[in-house]
Formats: sequence, structure tokens, C-alpha cells
Amino acid sequence: MLNLIEEMTTAFGPSGFEEDVVAVVKKHLASYEAYMDIEVDAMHNVYLKLKTNTGKRKTVMLDAHLDEVGFMVQSIRANGLISIAPLGGWVPTNIPAHTVMIKTENGQLVRGIVASKPPHFMTEKEKAAPLEMESLLIDVGVTTRSEVTDLLGIQVGDPIAPEVGFSYNPATDILFGKAFDNRLGCVAVIEAMKRLSENGDPGVDVIGALASQEEVGTRGAHVTSQVVKPDYAIVFEGSPADDLYFDSYTTQCALTKGTQIRHLDSSYVSHRGFINHAKAIADREGIPYQSAVRLKGGTNAGRIHTEGKAVPVLVLGVPSRYVHTHYNYSAMTDLEATISLGVAVAASLVYGL
Repeated sequence: MLNLIEEMTTAFGPSGFEEDVVAVVKKHLASYEAYMDIEVDAMHNVYLKLKTNTGKRKTVMLDAHLDEVGFMVQSIRANGLISIAPLGGWVPTNIPAHTVMIKTENGQLVRGIVASKPPHFMTEKEKAAPLEMESLLIDVGVTTRSEVTDLLGIQVGDPIAPEVGFSYNPATDILFGKAFDNRLGCVAVIEAMKRLSENGDPGVDVIGALASQEEVGTRGAHVTSQVVKPDYAIVFEGSPADDLYFDSYTTQCALTKGTQIRHLDSSYVSHRGFINHAKAIADREGIPYQSAVRLKGGTNAGRIHTEGKAVPVLVLGVPSRYVHTHYNYSAMTDLEATISLGVAVAASLVYGL
């Protein structure tokens, strides 16, 4: 699973440009062709369908989103600096002085630095001024516009993603990398589908739906939920960890404390019966979890739960520090707890809630 995590998290895939992530999914499920069918639609949504599905039973949807927050080339100046438009939610002050990769039309990756003026050239007023997204520029190490376009092949509309390596520290059991929101959720779906297929017929129809473009408005899930038409859905997320900001009584998404069961966020109010069901299974199986009530943020649950005649949705989150920035930390034990609970809950829905 560690190889899967590394390849999924390091893959280039801002919203709308998830092709490389889809390729990793296909690669790691190639040996499971006897157990499940894989389909990809025009929007880069991926559907994983167990071969035991009959089309006549309850359908359980396992959701995660493929995309990461990134940028797009908006314009190229005469001096070679590149202005950018955000793909997803960024805090402008987190962006400067980090490296990014720009993917050209022919698939080449070009490294750039988000320009940051040295303090030697800044007035005190400039240092104190709020940073606006419109002022951020990428430097690809050239001096003219023609070098950007003709030599490097960069064009307006090219996608941009953070450049971050991956590592795992066995001493602390901590993962380091980018895009844990939500490539860890995708890993959870893939691993859950593998385990469910290996355990034989789960008694329900299970479809993994890896959606595109969540970070720009849960657009992929709008399509996948219509295609799958689930009776139940489990949404796997890379949830923002809060253990560095609050005391132990207030913290609801701490590393090493298990999967996060989300009761509320700005996109949905949870299904109480589904949460009770999941907590009872977690307690019985000894799977660690933590409950969360969020006033901000959202997931694909916001789209899925209003599909058709309404869908009970359970959101399971892998606590991830510093989401929507370049760098993330997560605990392998939390990922495992998320997968284990997802598998147990999916297999338990033969008789409904």
C-alpha cells in the first residue's frame, strides 16, 4: 500500500487535469481485473465495479476525489513571469517561495518558483500589506516571454501543481507528501475495493467512484452520483487536522486518533442512523474513530446526499495536517482505521440500516 500512496500523492492532478492520477489507479488495479471492472468517463471520473454486482441489490457507493488544489496559467508577461488563476481554495500567503510544476501541452513538466520579493527590496508598507492572489507570479528561470512560450512550451491554460516529494517515517508511522486531500481518500477506496473483492460476494453491489473536480465545486460527484444511483454512500476524505490548534477536548481531527466521522459541515447534515450504525461497528471491531462537527468546509457528500430520493451518506476522514498547502502529514494508522471501518460498514449494509 505504501507504493500506492506514494504514486497517488505525487501524481500531477489539479482539478480538471486528473489523467495522471487515473493512470496510477489503473496501474495498481491491473491485477484485479478478475474481481472488478474499471471505467473512466469523459470528465476523468473513475468507476470501480465488483464483478459480483447483480444490479438487483442495494448499491453502496465508495467515494473519493482524484483532484488536488492547484493553479492554471492565466497570462505570460513580457519579462517571462507567469500570472496564475487558482484551482481550489488557497490562502495566498501560503503560496510564495515554493516550487510548482507546470504541465505543458505535450506533457512535459516545467519547474517554477512562486516569486517572492526579498526583504531587501520591500518597504515596511509592502511587508505589512495583505497578499492578493492576483499579485502572485511564477518564475521559470527565464527573462523573456518568448522563452516561456517557444523554448519551454508553456501556454495560457496550462495546469500547475505543487512540487513535493513523498516519504514515510517508520519510527513515527507518519506519511509526508502533497495532495493528501484527497489522494489518501482515493487510496482508501482502492484498498477497500480490493479487500471487499478478496472476501467474496459482500451481499451488496459495491461501486467505487473516484470523482474529478471536487476542489472547484464537487462537479465530478454531481456526475458520479447520477451514474451510480447509490442507496448508501461512504465518502472518504483527507480531512484538515486540528490537533495543533485546540486542546484535547476541542480537537476533533487529531493524528493517530483514528478515522474522523463527520456529523456536520457546510455542505451537509449527516444521517444520524448511518452514523450510529458505523459507530456501533467501530466499537465492536475496536476501530478507533473521532467525531467532528464542522462549521466550514465540505465534501462530495454535499452532492451525493441530495441525489435521487436522497442518499444516506457516511463521511470518513483521514486526519491530514496543512491541507490546501504544499505539504501534508498523516498517520498510517489513521488511514488503516478509515479503510477498515469503510470495509466493515459496506459489508454490513446487506439488510440496510
